[in-house]
Amino acid sequence: MSSPNPQDQEAQRGRMQEIDLSVHTIKSHGGRVASKHKHDWIILVILIAIEIGLNLISPFYRYVGKDMMTDLKYPFKDNTVPIWSVPVYAVLLPIIVFVCFYLKRTCVYDLHHSILGLLFAVLITGVITDSIKVATGRPRPNFYWRCFPDGKELYDALGGVVCHGKAAEVKEGHKSFPSGHTSWSFAGLTFLSLYLSGKIKAFNNEGHVAKLCLVIFPLLAACLVGISRVDDYWHHWQDVFAGALIGTLVAAFCYRQFYPNPYHEEGWGPYAYFKAAQERGVPVTSSQNGDALRAMSLQMDSTSLENMESGTSTAPR
Repeated sequence: MSSPNPQDQEAQRGRMQEIDLSVHTIKSHGGRVASKHKHDWIILVILIAIEIGLNLISPFYRYVGKDMMTDLKYPFKDNTVPIWSVPVYAVLLPIIVFVCFYLKRTCVYDLHHSILGLLFAVLITGVITDSIKVATGRPRPNFYWRCFPDGKELYDALGGVVCHGKAAEVKEGHKSFPSGHTSWSFAGLTFLSLYLSGKIKAFNNEGHVAKLCLVIFPLLAACLVGISRVDDYWHHWQDVFAGALIGTLVAAFCYRQFYPNPYHEEGWGPYAYFKAAQERGVPVTSSQNGDALRAMSLQMDSTSLENMESGTSTAPR
């Protein structure tokens, strides 16, 4: 294919600068994109309902004998990372980052897919985590003081504990494995890390360590949350390890549903970009990706926009 005329490219850039902010915005195409993914949003609502239900039902009350209490006698401390803060840094913070990139590029597909992928990551992680919590009923390291807040022990004929602490605290005391704080943190912040690594092209073989530090920071924050759960004696280290593994894997799978691998030269944008490029026959290279895609956007009519989501992607998977 012959290279494009430099003068044509310059004129094209001038036209794009004038109306770039009106291309694929929330106002112009937001409703259409959301409607195209209406079934995904319905599934999200179902996941929320399941997550609420899992938190309402009682976990399996595993047998806890007197001899086992030796390892469950750690202090009953407050959370270093409050539970209300988890959705703030694991969901709200990434969404703020997504919105910032939207304000720069005004691509509703990127904004929609990033938010949808993030919500799927944290909700699927939450359902998996709480399902395992309820099924296993592993006691927390501070279970003793939940069960016997006054220190007066009581056991049945089989040697099992007979708790007289608050019912809610005893119930929560049987939800140690895996760590919910950790899994949610790794789900949201791993998704953010992958998103940033693609957007800033952290793995473009140019050796910019500053980019790598930016990508690692969310993962470090998630690790510190996990460590705090052990330090607070709310979880065993195995709980934290399992939670981190669940959150990371689910986030990676959800991210790849919408974006190429972040280390690929086209990892900066969602598959929707490349589906559109295929429809219009626009070549996208690593050096011209922004200009080429915006030029393609200016040529695209309503029919091609509707077909974009249902077409066959040529993006690398």
